[in-house]
Amino acid sequence: MMSRWAMATVALAMATAGFAMAATSPVTGPAPTTTVERPVQSPTAAPAPPLEAHALTASDLDAFLDGYMPYAIARGDIAGSVFVVVKDGKILFAKGYGYSDVAKRAPVIPDQTLFRPGSISKPFTWTAVMQLVQAGKIDLDRDVNDYLDFKIPEKFGAPITMRNLMTHTGGFEEGIAKEFVQKPNELFPLRDYLMQHMPKRIYPPGKIVAYSNYGCSLAGYIVQRLSGEPYADYIAHHIFVPLGMAHSTFVQPLPRALAPDMSNGYKQASDKKTIPFEDVETAPAGALSSTGTDMARFMIAHLEHGSYNGASILAPATVELMHSPQSRMAPGVNGFDLGFYQESRNGLRIIGHAGDTEAFHSDLHLLLDKGVGVFMSFNSQGKDGEADSLRTQLFRAFLDRYFPYAPPAEKTVADPKTDAARVAGWYASSRRIDSALRLLGGISQSQVSAESDGTIKIDVLKDAAGNPKAWREVGPLVWREVGGQTHTRFVTDKDGSVSFWISDDFLPVLIFQRVHGLEQSLDFKILMGALAAVLLFTVAIWIGGAIARYRFSRPLALPPFAARLRLASRLGVLTLVAMLAGWGVLFAQLSDASAHLDTTLMALYGVSALAAIGAIVVVVEAALRVLRGPGGWLVRAGEAVLGVLALYALWAICVYGLANFSMTY
Repeated sequence: MMSRWAMATVALAMATAGFAMAATSPVTGPAPTTTVERPVQSPTAAPAPPLEAHALTASDLDAFLDGYMPYAIARGDIAGSVFVVVKDGKILFAKGYGYSDVAKRAPVIPDQTLFRPGSISKPFTWTAVMQLVQAGKIDLDRDVNDYLDFKIPEKFGAPITMRNLMTHTGGFEEGIAKEFVQKPNELFPLRDYLMQHMPKRIYPPGKIVAYSNYGCSLAGYIVQRLSGEPYADYIAHHIFVPLGMAHSTFVQPLPRALAPDMSNGYKQASDKKTIPFEDVETAPAGALSSTGTDMARFMIAHLEHGSYNGASILAPATVELMHSPQSRMAPGVNGFDLGFYQESRNGLRIIGHAGDTEAFHSDLHLLLDKGVGVFMSFNSQGKDGEADSLRTQLFRAFLDRYFPYAPPAEKTVADPKTDAARVAGWYASSRRIDSALRLLGGISQSQVSAESDGTIKIDVLKDAAGNPKAWREVGPLVWREVGGQTHTRFVTDKDGSVSFWISDDFLPVLIFQRVHGLEQSLDFKILMGALAAVLLFTVAIWIGGAIARYRFSRPLALPPFAARLRLASRLGVLTLVAMLAGWGVLFAQLSDASAHLDTTLMALYGVSALAAIGAIVVVVEAALRVLRGPGGWLVRAGEAVLGVLALYALWAICVYGLANFSMTY
C-alpha cells in the first residue's frame, strides 16, 4: 500500500520539469487565484555546471551500487534489497544486496527472491483497466456505478468516474479497517469488503487529490466483474503470462511453488523476529508478490509501447494515453497520469509509483524519454524508518550520476517576509479519516514556519539528515528549495485566502489544506494537554481534600442540590479522564494495522457520550461555584479554569466525532 498506516508519507523529491506534454484528455484540478507580482531582486548565484554524466552501463552501475548499497543497508539496519535497471527494452542490471533470511544468511537473488512491492500493485490494476478501456468495455468518464452490482451513494451532484479513481480524485476519505488481516482465512471476497468498508465521500470528484486504496480496489473489482475472471487470475492471464512473469502473483497465501522464495520481512535486520507474510484484503491496491527481474519485464512493457519480447499487453496509443497528464492540483507541479504519478526531476519526464507494507518498501520509476526504468525494494523498515529516506536519496544519486542537471537560476522576490507570514500556519493532509478516527487530524498536521530571513520551513519536507529544508520565494506564493531544484506552491481560494500547499518534494498523492482556529494542531495539543493536566490535578485535589476532611473531622456542608451537583461534576471529570485515556490507548493500537479496533472504538464512543454529559455538568457546576460560591477567589478561579476546559472538551467531542458511533475508518 502507499503506507501501512495511511497517514504516513514518503519524501520522494521531484522537479517541475516535464509538463509540456499535452494531455489526451482534459487536465483537472483547481487553478490558483492570480496573485499580483512583487518586484524581484537579482538572481541568486547560478548553480554550478553539471558534472559529466557517467555512461549508464552494467559495469558502472555495479561499481556505483557496490560502493553505495552495502554501506547504506548496514547503516540503516536493513536486511536486504534488490535493485534493477532496464534500458532500451532490455534488463541492464539486476542485483541483490544483503539477505532475504538473516538467520540463514540467504542472499537476495534478483530473479528468484520475492518481495512485496505494496502499492506498486496499483499500476498492474490500472494496466488491467486500460486493457478493458482498449477493448471498449470501460469508458474512463462514465459513472463507475454502471459497472458495479452495488451502488456508491450519490453526493456532490457528480458521479465518480474511472478517470477519478486512476488519478485519486474520487473524493473518498481514507480507510484502514481490515486492509491487512492476521491470517489468510480472515480474507473475504473483495465485493464484501468494498460494501462493508465503503468510505465516506468528503470531496467533490475530480477536485481534490487524496490517495485511496479503496478507489483502486474498486477498480480491481470492476476488472473482475467485466472480465468474468477473479482479479488475481485476470492479472496472471493478461499480464504475467504474456510478459513471462513466472515468479509473480496476487494469490494469497502464496502458491506452494513460490512460497520458498519469499523474502522474510523485518522491522530491522538486527531484530531476530520476522514479520509474517502480510495478507492484504485490498488486493488490487497492494497484494503483489514479485521478483526484481519480473518487475523489470513490466517496466520494459510500459517503456516499449506496451510490448515485451514480442508480447503485447497494451496498444501503443493506449500506453501513450496512460502516460499522459490527467490531473494536477496547481500549475507547474507534478500531478497524475492515468494511474502513475509524475515525479519529474533533473529536467526529465519521469512517472512512477511507490509501495509500502509494514516490512517492504519499494519504488518504481520510468524515465519515459530515456527508455530507462528503475525498481528497488527493501525488506526492512530499518532504523528510524531508514528505508524511506534511503530509496529517495538513492534514486536522486542515480539521476545525478547518469543524468546530471543544473537547474536554472530563479529570482527571489524583494519582500519574501510578507508572503512567508501569510502562509505560516498549520495544514492537514487531504488523505485523512473523517469519520471514526477524525481526532487523528488534530495531531497529524504539517506546520509551515516563517523564518527571520524571509524563507520558510515545512516540517514534513526534510533533507537527508532529517532536518526541515529551507525554501525561498521565487514567485508569487511559489518557493524553491534552497540549494535544490524542487518547488512548493501555495494555492489560494476565490477570496485570496491560502487554501493549500503542494510540493514537488513530496509525492503528488495528496495536498495539505489550511487549518484555522482551535482545530490547528498547536492549539489542539496545548488545550488537550491543559485539559488532561487540570483534570488530573482536580482529581488529586479532591482526594487530598477528602483525606484532610476525614482526618480533621471537618465534613463539607453543602445544600442537597449543591451536594448532588458536586457529585455529578466529579463523576463528569472522571468520565473525561477515562475518555482521554481510552483514546490514547486506541491510538497506540494503530501501529498494528491488523488490530481489530471495533470493540475498543465502540466502547470509547460510549465513554465519550457519557463524557459529553459529564462536561456539561462540570460547566454548570463550575459556573454556579464562580457566581455563588462557596470558596474564595482561588477556588473560584480554579473552577473557572476547569469549566472552560470542560467546555473545550465538549467542543472537541462534537468537532472530532468522539461519540459519533461511526465504524468507518
